[in-house]
Amino acid sequence: MSTLSELLAEQTELRGEAVEHLQRVVAEWQLLADMSFADFLLWVPLAGGAEFLCIAQARPTTAPTAHPEDIVAARVTTAESPQLRRAVVEGRICREEYPRWHLEVPVRRETIPVRFGGSVIAVLSRDTNLAMPRVPSPLEIAYLGSASDLCQMVADGTFPPSAETVGAVTSPRAGDGLVRLDAHGLVAYASPNALSAYHRMGHASDLVGVVLSDATRDLVHDPFDAAEVAARIDGALDGKHSLRMEVRARGAVMLVRALPLRPRGDAAGALVLVRDVTDLRRRDMALLSKDATIREIHHRVKNNLQTVAALLRLQARRTAIPEARIALAESVRRVNSIALVHEALSVSVAERVDLDELVDKVLPAIGDGATAESRAKVRREGSFGTLPAALATPLVLVLTELVHNALAHAFDPGRAGEVVVSAQRSDTTLDVVVGDDGRGIPDGIDLERSAGLGLQIVRTLVDSELGSALEVRPRPGGGTEAVIRLSLRGR
Repeated sequence: MSTLSELLAEQTELRGEAVEHLQRVVAEWQLLADMSFADFLLWVPLAGGAEFLCIAQARPTTAPTAHPEDIVAARVTTAESPQLRRAVVEGRICREEYPRWHLEVPVRRETIPVRFGGSVIAVLSRDTNLAMPRVPSPLEIAYLGSASDLCQMVADGTFPPSAETVGAVTSPRAGDGLVRLDAHGLVAYASPNALSAYHRMGHASDLVGVVLSDATRDLVHDPFDAAEVAARIDGALDGKHSLRMEVRARGAVMLVRALPLRPRGDAAGALVLVRDVTDLRRRDMALLSKDATIREIHHRVKNNLQTVAALLRLQARRTAIPEARIALAESVRRVNSIALVHEALSVSVAERVDLDELVDKVLPAIGDGATAESRAKVRREGSFGTLPAALATPLVLVLTELVHNALAHAFDPGRAGEVVVSAQRSDTTLDVVVGDDGRGIPDGIDLERSAGLGLQIVRTLVDSELGSALEVRPRPGGGTEAVIRLSLRGR
């Protein structure tokens, strides 16, 4: 299914600011659909004006839909829906006198011109399912009255405003809590959810008849936020639009948004939407606390590993046996590799590691710690990307062992060379190759049965931790390469 922008680009001549205005309408119209208890379809006239193209669709969350099927990309002629043409020509809201039947459902259509820059560029159709009769209630009357004012503002070209391009998606919805203010700022109606939200903030009585900006200012703790939210509510009464803001009162956290209601330019009050996000923010804080704890654990593990490495290094200096000194130095290298992984995790929120950055830290340390006779250089090719910690730790250890083995055994003393760690990643696999241009695998050596500790560590990690297999083979053009293929499915 094509997007709104794609349909407009392919089928119409609308461009630039006109398209942006239609996108703002679509960003806001869930509020209209919920308060109207109706489906909203956005129609654009095609060349010649004989046909209209549906480019977007919204269904209400407060009532049965009139269009269970997808209407986007459908075309209708002016003969099939004359109200669409009337809305464009007359530039006013047009209502059908009699309902029509759609898929055995009686539907009443109302067409609303979408005005921008003084011209009607599209039409909103408000299609109400009449199969379920509704009993008028104070909530329904407040919803429908507010929706009618906002729809008239769409026809006037004053809603949504051009400056308001951010925040509509995260704005409170009508069902979260709705307060209708009269032209003097007094509460004419407050939905049960809005009343509950204000009670949670500390307002003890009913809201009807209360000056909402004053009541809200008195409830909010922070003086700056209190003044700001009151100013936004009063600003809406003066016709000013604003984005939603978050306020705190008595441990409660609310999202508040004030919309001016000025159909045909007449001051009709304002609409204040309120959403209680207290529990959501508490969960956010709990997650942040958990993330901070996990990062602190990684930081402490890194520090402890560095202490272990320092102790092993100290022991190596005091050891007179060359073989023991070499073994301790290799243990220091391995411990430092694990410490680098935990250092990366200590600054990561998602328990994922940027392996490119980590490998670029590890490889120079291996090269610097290689035997004095080796003049080989180590470099990386390709990108590993980010990997979960469960893969990163064993993979870094494997790379450390393979690179160290290549530096220690692939080159004759004093000979220059190169060890290349290359990575090739797809959506499902990661291919890792550690290759050198050294002397190659000597005749008579079976690496599969090698008793060397480094290769034993590599095989164990590759098999048990990475779920893969190690292949060591001659490198094309000379030298040796070790190949590992990792599956990334589900990781």
